[in-house]
Amino acid sequence: MTLDEARAEFPVLERLAYLNAGTNGPLARATIEAMAAQDRFDLEEGRGGPAYFERALALRDEVRAKLAAAVGVPVETLSLATSTTNGCNIVLAGLGLTADDEIVTTDGEHFGLLGALAVSPARVRVAKVRELPPEDALDVLLREVTPRTRLLALSQVCWMSGNRFPAAGLKEATGLPVLVDGAQSAGAIAVDASRFDFYAFSCQKWLCGPDGTGGLVVADPERLGIGAPSYFSQESYEPEGEFVAKPGAARFDPGWTPPPSLAGLSAALDLAPDGRFDRAAQMAARCRELLAERFDVVTAPDQATLLSFRVEGDSAELVKGLYENGVVVRDVPTLGWIRISCGWWTSEEDLARLLGAL
Repeated sequence: MTLDEARAEFPVLERLAYLNAGTNGPLARATIEAMAAQDRFDLEEGRGGPAYFERALALRDEVRAKLAAAVGVPVETLSLATSTTNGCNIVLAGLGLTADDEIVTTDGEHFGLLGALAVSPARVRVAKVRELPPEDALDVLLREVTPRTRLLALSQVCWMSGNRFPAAGLKEATGLPVLVDGAQSAGAIAVDASRFDFYAFSCQKWLCGPDGTGGLVVADPERLGIGAPSYFSQESYEPEGEFVAKPGAARFDPGWTPPPSLAGLSAALDLAPDGRFDRAAQMAARCRELLAERFDVVTAPDQATLLSFRVEGDSAELVKGLYENGVVVRDVPTLGWIRISCGWWTSEEDLARLLGAL
């Protein structure tokens, strides 16, 4: 499927300049049709019996394999999480950290990661790198690392600024375990999650999947404790409560994913065209070029697919006004920034509409 053919699968793009995949990506016809077909099966045949459960389990295996391929990891290291937040919580619950331990993070993280860090007993050290040039971030982060550091937890792409954080550089420099928030990278840029110990991501954003779907990569599943077991955690169990964990990262699956959501996600993953990462990068670069002519752009050149720029006045009201003019973006609360998401589906016409509405 060519880029133009794939873009035509998204009806919303006919009506809106859809520039907010950093929150929710557009939905394709094939995604909704696959969900509707599974819903129809469930309606007419019921949610029970061998055919239903065989289909549901086959969908789990199918989606697990496709997600593993999408982020470049072996399938046995991929858990079917429900969101980035869910993945981060699974990791923090299983690490067994204590009040004597420390975690290093940044001041540019989403609450999906910060919430999990906040309820950990470990002390959290925050590196002030959000508005630094990306090339300066690594040194600042390394200054926060101490002999007590047990985890480095940060985004691959900052949800606020759109700048890349040096997750891989931190791993190489320290050898410490790294938890990556991949919410703004999986599906947006080429990802090799095998470089990290833990990689949590959402599927409703850049992968254009249904709500409530995500993934978690655990490089060495047997070294992470199971903090919140589900039925899918066990290979076998005893009435007394003891159980044998499933092999691989499947032991961290948080529970039952509705088969319609799995069917829709599988269809969405099949739609991603060749050349999508290059195309998204090109559109992000073009968008930055256009914005820089009139605005103070926060995002450094040659980063990922998110771009933020400063505006005067109420940024939330500006977002509403842009929507009324057919442009979907979001603001970054408290900072007075507007954030633009450029996907492979973004067109020159979308960017012209954005600039005209501004």
